[in-house]
Amino acid sequence: MRDDKRKLDELRPLTIRTNVINNAHGSVLISTGNTQVLCTAMLEPEVPPFLAGTGKGWLTAEYSMLPASTPGRKKRDGMKKDGRGVEIQRLIGRSLRSVCDFEDMGEYTIFVDCDVLNADGGTRTASISGAFVAVALCVERAIGEGVLQRSPLKKHIAAVSAGIVGDVPMLDLCYSEDSSAQADMNMISASDGNIGEIQVCGEKRTITEEEFSKLMRLCKKGIGEIIDAQKQVLKEEGITI
Repeated sequence: MRDDKRKLDELRPLTIRTNVINNAHGSVLISTGNTQVLCTAMLEPEVPPFLAGTGKGWLTAEYSMLPASTPGRKKRDGMKKDGRGVEIQRLIGRSLRSVCDFEDMGEYTIFVDCDVLNADGGTRTASISGAFVAVALCVERAIGEGVLQRSPLKKHIAAVSAGIVGDVPMLDLCYSEDSSAQADMNMISASDGNIGEIQVCGEKRTITEEEFSKLMRLCKKGIGEIIDAQKQVLKEEGITI
């Protein structure tokens, strides 16, 4: 039996609230169980030096955990971010870029910020799933204002975790499950079923090919449900991708 009585292939309760920050061009508060992440997207008329003069756009991401997001106070990042935060923000950025076409977008950068308000496992995957919606809102606003002519987003993308706890594969681990997991997987996948990235870590033992396949199937099921939720939320905003 899981800590929160869920089935092995069941996601934690998922909510995606849009337009929660007035100054952001796109904003989302995503909750997966007790994990809460604030995702914002802002469009700025600049690109990295390697794109100057190309007419192409860009997307980049930052990630942080607020001090009270964990039971013990999480120190704020100083001048140098901690290695985990850098790894996660790079993951968020490349995941979102994988479903974008920046050709003829114009020399604009979409800046994504993901701030963890409460951490109970799966903060990086929730950040990706929520940030996609924030970017879609940001882009739609820019098109409506005549800043962008078209959306760089070509398809949905979302992410979820799975893991092996007590030799049992299960979907969407909360912190108590994740902290005792023998192995865990983070998977990023698009709405066409194509995989953006898979991270597998054998914390306490290696996993078999059969277990790997089971974890993949769990993640694909979960991602499909998250993308359905993204589509519903965006449909309510009049956005279809």
